[in-house]
Amino acid sequence: MKIDRMIGILSILLQQEKVTAPYLAEKFEVSRRTISRDIEALCMAGIPLVTTPGPKGGISVMEGYKIDRTLLSTSDLSAILAGLKSLHSISSTNRYVQLMEKLSSGASDRPPGDQHIQIDLASWSKTSLTPKIEQIHTAILSSKKISFTYHAPKGDSARLVEPYNLFFQWSSWYIWGWCTTRQDFRLFKLNRMTNLKIDGSFEKRPAPLPELSADRVFPKQYQVKAKIQPAYKWRLIEEFGPESFTEQPDGNLLFSFGFTDKTSIVCWIASFGEGAELLEPAELRKDMLAYAENIRKKYIR
Repeated sequence: MKIDRMIGILSILLQQEKVTAPYLAEKFEVSRRTISRDIEALCMAGIPLVTTPGPKGGISVMEGYKIDRTLLSTSDLSAILAGLKSLHSISSTNRYVQLMEKLSSGASDRPPGDQHIQIDLASWSKTSLTPKIEQIHTAILSSKKISFTYHAPKGDSARLVEPYNLFFQWSSWYIWGWCTTRQDFRLFKLNRMTNLKIDGSFEKRPAPLPELSADRVFPKQYQVKAKIQPAYKWRLIEEFGPESFTEQPDGNLLFSFGFTDKTSIVCWIASFGEGAELLEPAELRKDMLAYAENIRKKYIR
């Protein structure tokens, strides 16, 4: 990508006294003409570059700019490289590795990204997730529709979507696009998609970015109160934070939090076994009893 190459060229120029166009062309695997256009674009962007002809000539950054306005500090470069490493975790190619090498070129005194921060955006599902991200990203860049089977709590459905954005949110990857079935923009979770295919072309329409606040996507319809045994304190802290409960005189934890739907409440309380008791909403206590009774029947033979 041109912007990647230009960043890499500028990084090299800021770190070395002088480089030649053939060197840059070989480094970035492009023609000298392309490098010349990139240098011209950098000059138009306000970067004071100096081109010196002759056997000892080359391209350099004006000395005053180099001293007073260095583009990337050590911490800046480390942050950028850490971000690129995270993108590499869900990439099936070496393009991010190559960009990291270009940014680090000639900077032996600079660390290769913040070694204290390791980000894996693929988590446990890289084998199935990475091909989806690559396929969808290709479709976005080429304005191609994607078709897939979507597996949701309400059942399976076939979808045809005009893709616009990939998002990593709430520890998962999502695609934001125009759903031809619903005739509206929708958010789809990649891990729920199967049979993904690139379909025909589409003409891009104005695409607003989604409102991804938790209250918007997961509206709290039910306010839950539950008594949780102290052995599960770690779980409440991990899932909802220490402010989600108060410790009672008997040692139990009084939990309070908003949930989106009844099924989530019942399944979450049941996941504690005997370690939790639902107090409110009172009408859902009957649902808990029915849920437990249905499980009991399955194991009575």
